[in-house]
Amino acid sequence: MAASLSTRLLKGIANLQAVRSSRLTSASVYQNGMMRFSSTVPSDSDTHDDFKPTQKVSSGSTDSLKDIVENDVKDNPVMIYMKGVPESPQCGFSSLAVRVLQQYNVPISSRNILEDQELKNAVKSFSHWPTFPQIFIKGEFIGGSDIILNMHKEGELEQKLKDVSGNQD
Repeated sequence: MAASLSTRLLKGIANLQAVRSSRLTSASVYQNGMMRFSSTVPSDSDTHDDFKPTQKVSSGSTDSLKDIVENDVKDNPVMIYMKGVPESPQCGFSSLAVRVLQQYNVPISSRNILEDQELKNAVKSFSHWPTFPQIFIKGEFIGGSDIILNMHKEGELEQKLKDVSGNQD
């Protein structure tokens, strides 16, 4: 009976029409009833579909996005462009960077680069750095989570952040 049930289940699955969406583009049925799914990744090769932008920061041109990035970096003593937000990071590297910065009790300003592919590209162009998170302190590009962690371990980050308001050390 179990063999009969599993055979009917596999035949039923094999007869299902493949669902098409932006994540699942095709399904092929093999002789044994197993299905093979394939998907396509949109134009940004370094981002999984789950992390594709969902909103845009501004509907303006790249120049206005460049201005946004310049103003963010200039106006915020600690600025992090990350996947997610400090309260809810969406990747381990972003989470690590936030946790290290929070050790210094400084205000952290951030933008979620997952919300806008154009913003993500503008930040990459601004810093000439391909990966995220990207951390700026007092207008200076510092780097990513690995660099922040190393600076923390060496005592350099404390020195860099010593006069940032909010720091109680």
